[in-house]
Amino acid sequence: MARTLAETHPDAHCELNHGNALELAVATILSAQTTDQRVNEVTPKLFQRYPTAVDYAAADRAELEELIHPTGFFRNKTDSLIKLGQALVERYDGRVPGRLDDLVSLPGIGRKTANVILGNAFGVPGITVDTHFSRLVQRWRWTAETDPVKIEHAVGALIEKRDWTMLSHRVIFHGRRVCHARKPACGACTLAADCPSYGLGPTGYETAVRLLSGPRVDELAEQAKP
Repeated sequence: MARTLAETHPDAHCELNHGNALELAVATILSAQTTDQRVNEVTPKLFQRYPTAVDYAAADRAELEELIHPTGFFRNKTDSLIKLGQALVERYDGRVPGRLDDLVSLPGIGRKTANVILGNAFGVPGITVDTHFSRLVQRWRWTAETDPVKIEHAVGALIEKRDWTMLSHRVIFHGRRVCHARKPACGACTLAADCPSYGLGPTGYETAVRLLSGPRVDELAEQAKP
C-alpha cells in the first residue's frame, strides 16, 4: 500500500508554504482548526512583516492579531507566536532547534508540529499524525491505536524510517483527494485491491470519480481506471 501511494501521489509535499524552519513553525501553528490554503493566503504578508524570532518576540499584539485573524482562534495563536519568538530568542539564539525534545518544549509546538518541522525543514524523518493520517491508517487497519503517539510508533514499525516523512505527505494527500472521511472514492482508488475497508464509499468507477478532488483529478482517475 505504501508503494502504491508513492506511485499515486508523486507530487506529495508539505502544503504549507514556507522558506525556512521558522516560517514552517509559524505556518503549522496557524494551521490548527483551519485549512492550509487559508494559512497560505495569510503568511506572505506575515513573513514579510516578521522575518525573525526577534520580530515575533517584540510583536505588537493587536497588529499580529489583525494579520492572522482569517485563520481563526487568532488570539490564542498570537499568544503562541509571541511566546515562541521569546523562547527562541532566550533559549536558542533566535533559531529553531532541530531536535524533537527541544521543539516540543517550545510554546505552541506539540509532537505533530515538531515532526512536520523536522521532516520538512531539517530532513529528519518523522511521521505526522494529523486527522487524515490517523483516520486512514485506522481505516486500512495498519493499527488499532487511537492515541497519536501510539499511532506514530505503530506505523513507524511498519515502514522504513527514511520513508516516514514522505509517507506522511502521501497518506495526507490521499485523505484529502481520494479517501474522504464521509464518502471515500472507493471505486476510483488505487488502493482498492488491498484496502480492508473497500466499500465504505461508492464502488462504481463513474460515481467514485466524481468524488476525487485536488489539482490532479484526471491523473488520479486514470490511475484507478478498471
